[in-house]
Amino acid sequence: MKASKIAYKPVGLTLGAASGLIAGAAFKQAWKMIGHEDDAPNATDEHRTWQEILLAAALQGAIFAVVKAAVDRAGAAATRHLTGTWPG
Repeated sequence: MKASKIAYKPVGLTLGAASGLIAGAAFKQAWKMIGHEDDAPNATDEHRTWQEILLAAALQGAIFAVVKAAVDRAGAAATRHLTGTWPG
């Protein structure tokens, strides 16, 4: 394994945690706009419809994937800018 890849590991883990927090906040705001309520449905909530639960899950997954990809890409680009090598 390349030294740059090993050195990037702690940075990647930190960015991953940060992206999770960002994505969670973004999902909460998106659900407030779409669902007109503060809490997204839980998969085991018997008072919610299948449509509501699956829509919330799909939206959450999409937001998390986009935020993670954007943060990972920005972190790799910043690493290349600072060190001259791509971490991946």
